Amino acid sequence: MLNLINRVRKIKLPFFANFEIYFDLGTSVTKIAIQDRGVILKEATYLGYNQRGHDYLFFGDEAKSILGKTPEFIKIIRPVVAGVISDFDAEVALIGKFLERSAYLYFSNSWIKPALRGFAVVPGIATEIEQKAVQESLFKAGLSQVYILEKALATAAGAGINIFSHKPVLVADLGGGLIELSIVGSGGIISQRTLKTAGDHMNKVIYNYIYLKYGIILGEATCEQLKINLLNFEDEEKITTIRGKSLETGLPKTVRIKTSDIKEALLTSFNQIIDTIKELIESSAPEIVDEVIGGGIILTGGLSTIRGIDRFISQEIKIDVTAGGGLEYATISGLMKLASHEEELSKLIIL
Repeated sequence: MLNLINRVRKIKLPFFANFEIYFDLGTSVTKIAIQDRGVILKEATYLGYNQRGHDYLFFGDEAKSILGKTPEFIKIIRPVVAGVISDFDAEVALIGKFLERSAYLYFSNSWIKPALRGFAVVPGIATEIEQKAVQESLFKAGLSQVYILEKALATAAGAGINIFSHKPVLVADLGGGLIELSIVGSGGIISQRTLKTAGDHMNKVIYNYIYLKYGIILGEATCEQLKINLLNFEDEEKITTIRGKSLETGLPKTVRIKTSDIKEALLTSFNQIIDTIKELIESSAPEIVDEVIGGGIILTGGLSTIRGIDRFISQEIKIDVTAGGGLEYATISGLMKLASHEEELSKLIIL
């Protein structure tokens, strides 16, 4: 199969050049990029399904914005859960719509459609069936060739790590649906741990905390905004006023939420991340531990943008931690980087 891939990639026929599209099908956010132009779409992984007409009406950010505000016959669907596809038909519809809004625009005026070659990633916990679901969803969305890589390797490459180096590096990808803690080196994943207590789970924790402490019921979107706007580990106390539904009267109720509230609510979740990092390091071979301690830990994903999170984790595990700018796009950037090196790519394709 790898020989066939290499032969196909070398074919350069006029008018029939391949058009490469890269996908990061995240639980919270879907990102699409194309060759030479970078990321061209970043939208929420949500759809609005019309149960009367049996069709999809709303996609991406628009569908997320109406969460909790729709009539009974419109159902808001999240087709990706914990990094893997949970609703195949919905994901196919979402990918198709996103491609119409982004990649397809670049050759909409062409008299002939180029061959579309796609590259996507899957988390380490994905089963073979779940890996094939990603591949098949892209085929059904109109791509002619689809190759699947492991997400941890793409993320590491996007964070500036040479994944083929024999020096192991620990990468903590703190996403919305899944937290992947991976030690990467020699062109593969040496060891890995995953947690499902990621960003989406934290929104639910905030919901429960506010419910119990203040006696109000909040929507999912409000809980997410509280996390984004208030949470930081730099001892900066912020206060915001929110309105929810009173548990006692069922009427609107206004309360003031502080940064310390959000920290208190999520402290257990972040301690679990730290404990899992420690467990991963402790279970590794002595040679790997020495390299990891020397090289430090790199944070990527949406939660890595929380101010002060690198220092917070570093203080707890006594290892240098880096959370640089732009690492929210590390996975799809790394995927583009790996796909551009044909010889190395053939070693990384898992499907």
